[in-house]
Amino acid sequence: MPFEKVQAERLSLAVIRQIELLILRGILRPGERLTSERDLAEKLGVSRPSLREAIASLQEKGLLETRAGAGVFVADVLGSAFSPALVGLFATHDEAVFDMLAFRRDMEGLAAERAARLGSDTDLAVIDEIYKRMESNGVPGSGADLDAEFHMAIIEAGHNVVMLHMMRSMYDLLREGVFYNRQVMFGQNITRADLRAQHRQINVALQARDPSAARTAIETHLDYVSKAFHDQQRAEKNEKIARQRLDHERKKESKSIRRSNG
Repeated sequence: MPFEKVQAERLSLAVIRQIELLILRGILRPGERLTSERDLAEKLGVSRPSLREAIASLQEKGLLETRAGAGVFVADVLGSAFSPALVGLFATHDEAVFDMLAFRRDMEGLAAERAARLGSDTDLAVIDEIYKRMESNGVPGSGADLDAEFHMAIIEAGHNVVMLHMMRSMYDLLREGVFYNRQVMFGQNITRADLRAQHRQINVALQARDPSAARTAIETHLDYVSKAFHDQQRAEKNEKIARQRLDHERKKESKSIRRSNG
């Protein structure tokens, strides 16, 4: 008969699987510190030797890292999503900005559809809470961070772990200003009233569980952001040309004055 004795699973393997799933699902995030060994062992209901064995295995896999005197942290598992050379290209070519916005439009539109269909009531409550913080936000410079948090909550509510990690990596680059300066964009080129109206439409569609309306609202919002960036580029170009004209006219005037005095 094709049967084998059932082997009792080591507790460390169960711990490994649980921590792996928390990282995979985006609940434990890169750079997040795990609680103390004693507290974690108690929460998991395992001995400290079993926990140490699990942590050592996860470190070998590159999912956890120990920092001297600081504790155990989730490793920067997103660091390899884009190579340093490619990040450098993103940062130095404006073409990448519009491609990034088009990519976000497609991915986040799909994520909004999924969130409206598959998100739990708790997922939608999280999105609504962040939206309310955006509405009441009065802290200068925090609008861009709240915007990123709102969009990531929608992606998380879509419950696709591949999309989650890919888009979280994208947002890390956005926060670092690789594609454009979010504080400048959200402080100068995009009006707060427009953003509030767009985010309100996104949230209303999600809370109503209307996939089509949620996708349309996301696409309308990101089309607006893309146009704002294009307008910013055009304004900067026009300003550069205007300054060249002004400098040229001043030089001409200066030469004319010297001739008159000569």
